[in-house]
Amino acid sequence: MAAKKETYSQAMQRLETIVRQIDNNELEIDALAGKLKEANDIIAFCSEKLTKVDCEVEKLLQEKRVSE
Repeated sequence: MAAKKETYSQAMQRLETIVRQIDNNELEIDALAGKLKEANDIIAFCSEKLTKVDCEVEKLLQEKRVSE
């Protein structure tokens, strides 16, 4: 799973590395399942981050509309 203090950018870099390794057939079959699980965890982490930011932006926009 993504490290607690890892940023979105760091997680995306890790995900890009895993995808590149898979695309280039750089992984042994024994490591593939572990890397796919790690990629899935990173995707969940990034999705959660994006959802949180989206909610925060929406809240700020609503507050701005109310104050106008």
